[in-house]
Amino acid sequence: MMSPSKPRVRLPETAAVGEIIEIRALITHVMETGNRTDAEGRRVPRNIIHTVTAHFEGDLVFKAELSSGISANPFLAFHMKVPGPGELRVAWHDDDGGITIERYKLKVE
Repeated sequence: MMSPSKPRVRLPETAAVGEIIEIRALITHVMETGNRTDAEGRRVPRNIIHTVTAHFEGDLVFKAELSSGISANPFLAFHMKVPGPGELRVAWHDDDGGITIERYKLKVE
């Protein structure tokens, strides 16, 4: 199942081999904790992003396991040492079974 929202991921347009770059991601998601009730008093089911991963050319470069303490629309940032040109694949999984995968090319000069 694919999630309807798309992350906003920022990375440099170009980088040099060996350079350490910052990658930022703003993920649109309500992050329902499961602690609220609706107008009829029924508990709203928990639905949070529980895992975020980033792979560069197939190698895991970042992984975060989140819990109900994270805010809605989480912002994550991490650093990566550039091994060469390639593709960054960012994915997240939520409690409803939603999976979002986005791909970004990184040019190396």
